[in-house]
Amino acid sequence: MTDELDQTIRENAQGPAEARGDAVSMRQHSLPDQIAADKHLASKTARAIHPGKTFSRVRLIPPGAV
Repeated sequence: MTDELDQTIRENAQGPAEARGDAVSMRQHSLPDQIAADKHLASKTARAIHPGKTFSRVRLIPPGAV
């Protein structure tokens, strides 16, 4: 899925941002929007692969004389 998205972003970056014809007008999402969508999907995929593998703060107290 990532390779397909990378390829799509490359193709969109090489093509025109906006095209108009006699009766048709077409506009693509901006490149920053495409990059943000890619980052969002990558983070969702990472969370799905490793559920429960989040960071948490833990306070460690070494044993010693009180």
